[in-house]
Amino acid sequence: MTIIFDGLAAGMLLFLISVGLSVTLGLMNFVNLAHGAFAMLGGYVCALLLSRAGVPFLLAVPIAAAVSAAVGVVLERTLYRRLYGASHLDQVLFSIGLNFMAISAAHYFFGAQQQPFALPDFLRGQINLPGLDVGIYRLFLIGIGLILAVGLQWLVSYTKFGAQLRASVDNPRAARGLGINVGRAFTLTFALGSALAGLGGALGIEMLGLDPSFPLKYIVYFLIVVAVGGSGNIKGSLIASLMLGLVDIAGKYYLPQAGAFLIYVVMVIMLIVRPQGLFGRTAAK
Repeated sequence: MTIIFDGLAAGMLLFLISVGLSVTLGLMNFVNLAHGAFAMLGGYVCALLLSRAGVPFLLAVPIAAAVSAAVGVVLERTLYRRLYGASHLDQVLFSIGLNFMAISAAHYFFGAQQQPFALPDFLRGQINLPGLDVGIYRLFLIGIGLILAVGLQWLVSYTKFGAQLRASVDNPRAARGLGINVGRAFTLTFALGSALAGLGGALGIEMLGLDPSFPLKYIVYFLIVVAVGGSGNIKGSLIASLMLGLVDIAGKYYLPQAGAFLIYVVMVIMLIVRPQGLFGRTAAK
C-alpha cells in the first residue's frame, strides 16, 4: 500500500508538470521542448517568494503559475508564433536553444546550488491509517492533480474555447472565416500551457529539487508522458503519468539497481503496442 500511494503521488506530480506540454504539443501541434524552462521559472519564483518575501505557500504557487503564463505570452507573441508553420525540426532546435539560455540565466542569477525550500507546517507530516502512513503533501498533490485533470478535460472537450482551439489547429483558414480569432486562441493556449508548467514546477520543488539543470534533467520524462498517453489527450496524460509513477517507485523499492530503466521499458512496450499512445487518435488508412 505504501508503494502504491507513493507511486500515485509521484505520478500525479509528473502529470502536473507534463500536462502543459501535452497542451502545447497535442493541441497546438508545436514541439515546445522549452517546457521545462517554464517549469523551472515557476519553481524559482515560488522559492524566492517563500524564502525572501515571506509569501504564504498557497499564494506563492498561483503567483508562480501566473508569472510563467505572462512570460509565455510575451515569448509566444514575439518568438513562438513565427515558428507555427515551421518544421518540427526547426521548433525543436529553437526550443532547445531557449532551454540553454534559461539554464545560463539561472546559473548567473542563482548559482548552481539547489534552492532551499521548506513546506508550510500544515503540509508536513503524515496521516496514520491502518497499515499505511499517508504523507500530507503527497495527498495534497494527488488532490490538486485530480482537480486539474477534470478541469482541463472539461475545458478542452465541453467549452466554446476548446472547440475554437481545435478548429484553429485543424484548419486555421476556415476558423478565421468563421470569425474565430486564431491568434488569440493560440496565445491563450500557450499561456495555459506555460501556467501549468509553472504550477508543476512550483509544486515539485519539495520532491524533485530545483537547480539550473532542471529543464534538461526532466524533459525526457515529460516527453514520455505525452508519448505514452497520446498527444493532446488529458486523460491519457493522467493515466500514463500514474502508470509511470507506479512503475518508477516500485522499481526503486524492488530493483534499485535498475534505476529509471523500467520507465523506458514501459515506454518502448507501449509504443510498440500503441504507436499513437494510449488514447491517441489512430491514423486513417
